[in-house]
Amino acid sequence: MPNYRKTKKTFNSNELTKLMARFRFIHLVHEDKTAWISLNHPPVNALSREVLKELEETFEELNNDAGTRAVVISSAIGKFFCAGADVRELAQLQSGILAKEYSENGQRVFQLVHTASKPYIAAVEGYCLGGGLELMLACHLRIAGSEARLGFPEIRLGIVPGFGGTQRLPEEVGTAQALEMILTGKEISAAEAHAMGLINQVVKAGSAVEQALNLARQIQSQGAQAVAALLQAIRGPGNPVLERGLALEAELFGKLFETEDAQEGIHAFLEKRVPEFKNR
Repeated sequence: MPNYRKTKKTFNSNELTKLMARFRFIHLVHEDKTAWISLNHPPVNALSREVLKELEETFEELNNDAGTRAVVISSAIGKFFCAGADVRELAQLQSGILAKEYSENGQRVFQLVHTASKPYIAAVEGYCLGGGLELMLACHLRIAGSEARLGFPEIRLGIVPGFGGTQRLPEEVGTAQALEMILTGKEISAAEAHAMGLINQVVKAGSAVEQALNLARQIQSQGAQAVAALLQAIRGPGNPVLERGLALEAELFGKLFETEDAQEGIHAFLEKRVPEFKNR
């Protein structure tokens, strides 16, 4: 668990404070004008439906809280920022329609970060894979400890990233590098990610949160209206190209779930064996 610094600052609304007390998998503190979210879903911070629901409620409340000027997202589990979707839940999806809805749900949650009028800063330590990398990509700024590892392993399960990764990664690093990462499922180091432009800073292992909070303090001291205007100008809340791309990603995610290879890949992962794909 991170050693949260106690402060006298509380959220503007009593409803928000009560909401946070209900959460099982998210720890939240408010330090001055910065909200610090820490994922705590052992052993690997898998993005189960319940975790996604808690994130959705948190993002919505923080986005509407005038007292919050910046948000830092980190992990309470040292070895993992987030290992992605809960594969056990994926294995329980019974149809392509349900898989498409699963993808759309994750996309909707991460869009709350992508389109926010205040900066979200990812503080990445350890493994940041699949849906975890998609969460990082939705953030405006990213800081990673030197031992962090990033990647999209979905191809090994016979599926594709479904929470926005196929759209945001090419935008950040270019089509060629994005294709290589997604098609091979390889992991890259923090230094490689920085060289690609995927993260803003590589810092000493274990210090990503500290540096992210420092960056948040620099930004929160600026005019909130100017910050919101800049984020809207650069990203924009209504990007039709991104929206069409996300819709296509969810559709393909659902279709793949109806293939034998996807079922084989998912069950092979859970059974800790090499999948035997039959291309059907």
